Amino acid sequence: MKRRCAVLHWLRCKFYVFVVSLFVVLKLVCVKISMDNSIYIEPYGPTHRSLRAQPLNGINCTAIYELEPVEIGKSLELRRKNIVEVDDGSIVSFTADCKNYMEQRGYNEVIVTDEECSFPIAYSLVVHKNSAMVERILRAIYTARNIYCIHYDQKSSKKFIAAMKNLEKCFPNVFIASKIESVQYAHITRLNADLNCLSDLLSSEVKWKYVINLCGQDFPLKSNYELVTELSKLNGANMLESSRPSEMKKKRFQFRYELKDVSYEYHKMPVKTDIAKDPPPHDIEMFVGSAYFVLTRDFVSYIMTNQLAKDFLQWTADTYSPDEHFWATMARVPGVPGEIERAEPDVTDLKSRTRLVKWNYLEGRLYPQCTGTHRRSVCIYGAAELRWLLEDGHWFANKFDPKVDPVIIKCLEEKLEEKQHQQCLKRVS
Repeated sequence: MKRRCAVLHWLRCKFYVFVVSLFVVLKLVCVKISMDNSIYIEPYGPTHRSLRAQPLNGINCTAIYELEPVEIGKSLELRRKNIVEVDDGSIVSFTADCKNYMEQRGYNEVIVTDEECSFPIAYSLVVHKNSAMVERILRAIYTARNIYCIHYDQKSSKKFIAAMKNLEKCFPNVFIASKIESVQYAHITRLNADLNCLSDLLSSEVKWKYVINLCGQDFPLKSNYELVTELSKLNGANMLESSRPSEMKKKRFQFRYELKDVSYEYHKMPVKTDIAKDPPPHDIEMFVGSAYFVLTRDFVSYIMTNQLAKDFLQWTADTYSPDEHFWATMARVPGVPGEIERAEPDVTDLKSRTRLVKWNYLEGRLYPQCTGTHRRSVCIYGAAELRWLLEDGHWFANKFDPKVDPVIIKCLEEKLEEKQHQQCLKRVS
């Protein structure tokens, strides 16, 4: 009996060892397959020097621009892999040593013309995640003469906030907004985030002429030199969407909305009530647009100091997505700096060059099909759209995501850097 128990015990031990060994082997195989199917994306660009081989180094962006099938095929092959991006903790480490970080990313090599030096641009960046992407945006729009306000979300992770504070530490012309909001989707807090940056930018010593606001999935389509040239042509006018509202859009500000918990993605968002709102103060005529703008310094000063603007801002606080009608409406108020006259036709997203957004229900009619993927009806661009993006005429585009297609961001970065160098060389010669 004892012998049989001993044999059973031995068999159980052998079986246990076999199962554990099999589990370890399978796990190692899975890890190897996962590693073989993954690509690691560091902050890239023509000036970045990495210690490890970068999978995007083999991509020829000129060939992508020319829509050469073989090169487009390479970008599609990369997209089939598991794209692993630098996390916030790595960006914190990367930016901890400012001198090394700035050398690695080539900030000290950014060259500008005399025209750019005399025409500083201000930026408001309202961001909440993916510090690697925020850093790429900053690198793409950076010059020492411009000024940059970063507003992170109170709800952002500690490592993301630390990365943003490191950026502030490394640059004399980059700063964190003095007042930070807990930003909720379609809520007044989103508008307040930009207003907080605008207030700080007005107080800065840099005498900027125009301010542009960006989010964490934007990317420029023009070099700084081109932006200065385009802004100069505006001759003191604002550039933003401003259209007459449809009956559906009117409901966003004809009723009160209350911020409530919701059971899906955003967790909290404004929910419509049955309480009708009073008409806007001062007989203001309502217009709708987007959250994005190109505004003159005088217009921003008006928004911050004029009682009509203050009253209208207070009135919009309980509307749905007030940033999408506040700027569009204020730009049409008679007598405001850079005014868009009320009688002028609608300024749509195709007429205003502030932001190029490709909606899936307009693809094939207003613009070509998305070559990336869609998120909430918006195209996240793919590499095959490089030429179209650069030639469309808009100044910035949305949306970009390195985990969807890192090639389009790399190639935009390279092409913009090439254009900046070429334009500066032309001015010198």
